[in-house]
Order: sequence, then C-alpha cells, then structure tokens
Amino acid sequence: MSEETSELDLLDEVVSSFGGSARAGQQQMVRTVASALAEDKIALIQAGTGTGKSFGYLVPVMQRVANTKERVIVATATLALQRQILEKDAPCVNEHLPKPVKVAALKGWNNYLCLHKVEGGYAEEYALFPSDLVDFAPKTSSATGKEIVRVREWAKQTDTGDRDDLKPGVSDQVWRQVSVPSNECLGSTCPLRDECFPALARERATEANVVITNHAVLGIHATSENKMCGEFDALVVDEAHDLMRIVHSQATLRLHPGAAVTKMRWAGRLAGVATTAVETSLQGLEKVLEGFSEGLLRTRPEELQDAMRLLDTEVRLVLSSINTSDKDAAEKKLATGVVAELAEFLDAWDRPVESMITWVTQRDEDPAVLNCVPLDVSAPIAFNLFSEKAVVLTSATLKLGGSFGPLASEVGVYRVESELEMVDVGSPFDPAKQGILYVAAELPAPPRSGVSEEQLQTLLRLTEASGGGMLGLFSSKRAAQQAADYLRESTDLPVLLQGEDQLSNLVQEFREDSQTCLVGTMSLWQGIDIKGPNCRLVVMDRIPFPVPSDPVIEARNDEAARKGQNPFQVVSLSHASLLMAQGAGRLLRSVDDQGMVAVLDSRLATKPYGMFIRKSLPQLWPTTSIEVAVGAMKRLAEGI
Repeated sequence: MSEETSELDLLDEVVSSFGGSARAGQQQMVRTVASALAEDKIALIQAGTGTGKSFGYLVPVMQRVANTKERVIVATATLALQRQILEKDAPCVNEHLPKPVKVAALKGWNNYLCLHKVEGGYAEEYALFPSDLVDFAPKTSSATGKEIVRVREWAKQTDTGDRDDLKPGVSDQVWRQVSVPSNECLGSTCPLRDECFPALARERATEANVVITNHAVLGIHATSENKMCGEFDALVVDEAHDLMRIVHSQATLRLHPGAAVTKMRWAGRLAGVATTAVETSLQGLEKVLEGFSEGLLRTRPEELQDAMRLLDTEVRLVLSSINTSDKDAAEKKLATGVVAELAEFLDAWDRPVESMITWVTQRDEDPAVLNCVPLDVSAPIAFNLFSEKAVVLTSATLKLGGSFGPLASEVGVYRVESELEMVDVGSPFDPAKQGILYVAAELPAPPRSGVSEEQLQTLLRLTEASGGGMLGLFSSKRAAQQAADYLRESTDLPVLLQGEDQLSNLVQEFREDSQTCLVGTMSLWQGIDIKGPNCRLVVMDRIPFPVPSDPVIEARNDEAARKGQNPFQVVSLSHASLLMAQGAGRLLRSVDDQGMVAVLDSRLATKPYGMFIRKSLPQLWPTTSIEVAVGAMKRLAEGI
C-alpha cells in the first residue's frame, strides 16, 4: 500500500469516526502536505472555510512522524484553534494510528502558574511591582480578591498550571500575582524546580513529535536568540495570513525611560550593585525625547545617539557588576533578567538604521516612549523557520488579488532555496449561490473619519430588511459608536456594541438571538465563527486602509518607494485586501449558510484597485443595486 493511499485511508477513518466524509479539497490538501514533508518543499495551501484544514495537515503530519520519529511544529494564530487541535483533533487522529505519537503544547513561560510565587517564595524585595492586593483571605468581597482566592485554590488542584485550563479565567492583574515572565524565573536555583509547571511543559514539548504552539512563539524563535522551538524537522503554520503581523508585533521593543529607572533601582538593590549612572543616563534620555514630536524618526539626531551610547556603556558596566556580585545566584539571576531587557533594546537600536524602524510615542501628559522594530522580518522568518525543512503555510485567505505572490513575498518564502508549491484546494461552499456581495456604488466616498449620514441610512435599510442578524465591521471606534447609536435610535432591534461587555459575552449573545446585531471594530474582522442564520448580514463601513501616519506603515512606504515599488499597492492595498477577505469570511461558515456581505464604500466599485480587492474576497454573487440587496434580505428574513 502506497504512502499516499495510507494517508488518505487514515483521513477517511478519522473523518468517518465522527460521521463525516472526506472532501475533495481536504484530500488534495493531504496529498500536498504529504508531498511537502517527503521532499522538504514549501507548500502554500489556500483552503477555504469548511475544508477541514486541521485534519488536512494533521493526518499526513502525524502519519509521517509515527514512522520517522521526526519533530514537527504546528503553529496557529488563535488560542481557540490551538485548543481545538490539542484537545480534539490531534487525539482523534491518534486514535486511528497503530502507535500514537506524542503531542504537546509550547506556550510562553508566564502562561503557567509559578508554584514558588504562589507559596510566597518571591519575597517583597523580589517583587519588581509589589502587589497591593495583600489580603487573600476568603472574606474579601472585591471581585479581584475573589479571583485571587479562586486561582490559589486552583493551584492546589491543577496538574498543568496552564492558565488556559482555569475556567472561568481571571484578569491579567490577578494572573500576575501567581506567574512570572521567563526573565524573572529563578531557573535551576528555584527550590521547586522539579515541580515547575512551565519547565515541565517545556520538557514535554522537547520530547514530543508534534508540538502545538502559536505565532508569537515562532516570532521569538525567529527574531531573538531564544530558540524556543528547539530543533525541528518540519513546520506547519495555520492561519498563516496573520504570521507576519504577529511576528512583527512580537519583535517590537519599547523603552520607557521612567519605568526603566524604577527597574534599574530594583535590580541594583537586589544584586547589591550601584545603578546610579544608568539611572542618570535614562533621565538624560528622557529629557532628550521631550524635544521630539510623536511619530517616525527618519533620522537619528546626534543628541539622541549620544544619549543612547552613554546608556549602552553604563548598562554593560552594570551587567558586569551583577555578574561579579557576591549575592546569591537567585538574586543575581533576577537582576540580570531585568537589566538584560534594557540591553536587548540597546542591541536592537545598534543595528543599521536603515534596517530598523524607530519612532516616538507620547500619550497625553505621559513621558515619551522610544520604540523600534525591524523594518523587515521576512529574512529571520525565512532563515530561522523555513530554511532546509518542509514548510506548510495554510489559511482560508492566502491569495490576495487572486495571487499567492503578495503573502509569499511578505513572509520571506522567496528567500529560501526550496521547491515551492502553491495550491488552492477550494471550499465545499458555493459562495455565488449562498451569498450576495452588495457594494454601495451610489454612495459618496466615505468621510475621513466616522460614517456619513448616507452610510447610516443604507445600514439601517439593510438591517431592517434582514430583521437583525447583522455583524457590523467598522474601521474605527467612532464609526462603530455612531452606527450603534443610529440603529438604537431608529429601530427596536437589539444592538450590541463592542466595549460594553467582554467580547466573548457579546459574541455569545449575538449567536443566540436571530434579531440581535453586533457592532465593533478590528477584533471582530477575524475569528468570529457563527454558523447558521443568526449572522446573515455582514456590513463593512469602508475599505480598511492602514492609517498613513502609523510609523510602521510610513517606514514600509518609504522602503517600497526606495525599491521603485508602488507603496500604495505593496503596503496599503495588500493590508486592506487581507482584512476585507477575513471580514467577508464571517458570513459563510457552513454549507447551509446564506446571507449578504455589504460594503458601504463606493470606491470598491468605482476605483481601479477595487478589482484587486474583489478578487481577494469570497466570490459571492455581486450587485450594486440597493433595491436588489434589500429585497434579497427581506426574502431571507421571511424564511427564517
């Protein structure tokens, strides 16, 4: 029996076990992934919603490692998919293998409970930001106090210490009381090292054949000296459309001089070394930054370079002093970890200016913050993640403007000397029969900010025709607020607004009522998965071009221009097309779903670049007639 037949047979067994049947696109995906693994190729696979992507790659991956004992990293962008793979999909495949393979999670250090901290091992002088929540007695009546009591009770029972296993969850503020970032971990000097939850989790991941992680961990592995993933033979990146954004975010470093002074004083007390010179340098830097306006630094003025050089010298001296201090190993390790954060920023600053984006942020009366991030992270992604191994990048939205090229270039695929295969396995859905794309071509172009009266009137007509079930995707908080207010004043339909409750609660309420409308901003454009008629109308207020004054966008535009490229096409158009494809993807989540995507931005119909964006969207049946759109939604509502 051939490997290919074996893998397809395994897919049939797995899918049949829960009453399903393998789909043609899923089978094509299995063959493509198996080929990439066998030949160390890079495969880009667009697999539309409903394809069953996770089994499409897990079946060939787990089948291969069962025979070869190779180690494969599988990375997702969202926690929901990571949990689904760990708790449902991978165990399902393992049930049908002759010998199950080891599967483990790889998460950040502070995603786990620190037993030493829970048991009071971090004395007050060890706490960089001492807690003001010192009363943990059950009698406390505050919501925060109750959460602390609950998480401490859970600490006595949990086998994993994984925050994601704590149900219901707790706030970030509370979680900080029972966890530590890696740089504050005592490491081998900790008296509870043998019981350490993050260390044990890391050990399980090291021994596993299939490691389920996230894009942020990939970003750390790619852009820093911390090779969190260890050695691996192949990589699968699900939700790969979001890889670049998350890695870029992970690589962004910030220097807040005032906060850094506090940290340095703490490190100095802990390690018994003098840090006055560093503190003085930081205060001098803060004064220099006061003279800069917020925004991109296209050049680095001499006074800023002088301040950074002085700071760098003093930081290196403090690190040397900590190393030779006579304090115990635990104290020295904590102090070194904090100072090393500052040294990491200085190392990034010291890279060639043309390769780093540097900018200043300042909010209200707060002191200025200096930020930097690599201009291009495609090289570290390519060379540290993709080189000399099999790689699978998959998502429902990999093609922009009908081509894999923009995303492949963005993540560095073309930098690697590997055979490349790009496949669109389609979707079991029939977008043209299941949905309508209405573009409001008759409206004037959207205003610079907020939404126009004409847009609001069109939104109201469509929402009333639909009888609710409307997901409103807006490009700004102001626009979302305007839309929610207008609908609430003009209709009796329930209208939920992002920010008025936890997002998970709002989504659940929207999911449960066919008349409810949910209105929000960018976090709603991706990841919302509501099958059935309760999400039958998806409205986008405008093409979500990035803000031109965003320093990262400015720098990328400058770089594109230097290369002789069109900055609008390379940066803004690709960004907007990807977001719109993700937003439109909220409509059809099953083969039975029906509805409409409505875009209240006439530029999608009237501007030449509109064609590029439309090619990036699900190919719904198109119309620019408001009467046709309203009539269709009325008929759909009557059938619910």
